Amino acid sequence: MHKQNNMRILVVGAGAREHALVWKISQSQRVTKIYCAPGNAGTMRIAENVAIQADNIEQLCEFAEIEKIDLTVVGPEVPLVNGIADLFEQHDLKIFAPNKNAAQLEGSKVFAKEFMKRHEIPTAQYETFTKHDEAVAALESFAFPLVIKADGLAAGKGVLICKDKPEALAAIKIIMEDRKFGDAGTEIVIEEFLRGIETSLLCFVSENDIIPMESARDYKPVGDGDIGLNTGGMGSFSPNPIFTPELELQIKTEILDNVTKGFIKDKIEFRGVLFIGLMITEAGAKVLEFNVRFGDPETEVILPRLESDLVTIFEKTIDGTLHSSDLFWSQKQAVTVIAASGGYPSEYKKGLTIDGLTNLDDDVLCFHAGTKIVDGRIVTTGGRVLAMTMMADSIENAREKAYNNLDKVSFDGMFFRKDIAKR
Repeated sequence: MHKQNNMRILVVGAGAREHALVWKISQSQRVTKIYCAPGNAGTMRIAENVAIQADNIEQLCEFAEIEKIDLTVVGPEVPLVNGIADLFEQHDLKIFAPNKNAAQLEGSKVFAKEFMKRHEIPTAQYETFTKHDEAVAALESFAFPLVIKADGLAAGKGVLICKDKPEALAAIKIIMEDRKFGDAGTEIVIEEFLRGIETSLLCFVSENDIIPMESARDYKPVGDGDIGLNTGGMGSFSPNPIFTPELELQIKTEILDNVTKGFIKDKIEFRGVLFIGLMITEAGAKVLEFNVRFGDPETEVILPRLESDLVTIFEKTIDGTLHSSDLFWSQKQAVTVIAASGGYPSEYKKGLTIDGLTNLDDDVLCFHAGTKIVDGRIVTTGGRVLAMTMMADSIENAREKAYNNLDKVSFDGMFFRKDIAKR
């Protein structure tokens, strides 16, 4: 592989994951210019923000051609599912992203479950339904609690855990009749509720070779002690001590190797990041979900621990030449805590002024999620607003420092979980 220097890079997206990607890419000696579309108040300090929305793939492609972008890196799922990789490749533009066919692993829960079933990948028992009445009738054959999922993309909120039949009936109605998640609710998956410890594994996939990154744990429920509604993620830490050598071996032989075989059999050409959501049950690891991109907030704790050049990793992944020996990791541990807007993940206010960002410690990484600059002030634009990240020699020290810095920041209604990475 000929190493290109003076590279011009475009990062697509506007969240803390994209801020972390821009920050990591900016450390590469090979890069001279970074654009972020549309970006946020954090990315604009190290990249040039471009006023193109992440789902406007035609305009992004046009921009990449005009600006002679050497590599595009895609953060969020919607452009992936809409086929941004296919469009860029048609225009001979290099892109780090799985194609539309591969992106169905995230774009359709039904596609993902059928892929797992076909290739003997351990997952929860399930059934799929396109008719409301059939879904309701099937509840008799499931034990409670159970899980009901909208088939399509629902911004991480289309998964409902139902503890009894009334809750299940309400969930089916919300998804299939009220269409709370729009077309994502045309088909649903009803599946058994898995008990255990949830964990996440991010992997680079290069020429059907799956290379895991360091482990992490995500906290989805909004409240301390994992109570309340599911969110896009309220915090994370890495590494996750649950990953013992025995568990890693089981995940490799029963999950990763079978995914690889499945890609080959189903002729899925996957190049990019595969995120595997796992439940560690008494019977071993089972797959909860696949995402086809960097997870958020896992990216914010994993990338600071990566010591290799991320741009080179991206290129080798695309070329099919990436090996696990290309990835070097810091022994330090990392914690991310999300500061969110009051009311999230339901209704919340936007445009609130954020104070205290200039008071943060020099060694803390404050990745911006939902922020922008208005009249010289940094204001909120989303439910998840900041991802306060710290690396230290222990989880305890990283955790303490992240929380100390969160206390220096404020905006109206700001809240965060107090138990992220608590032993």
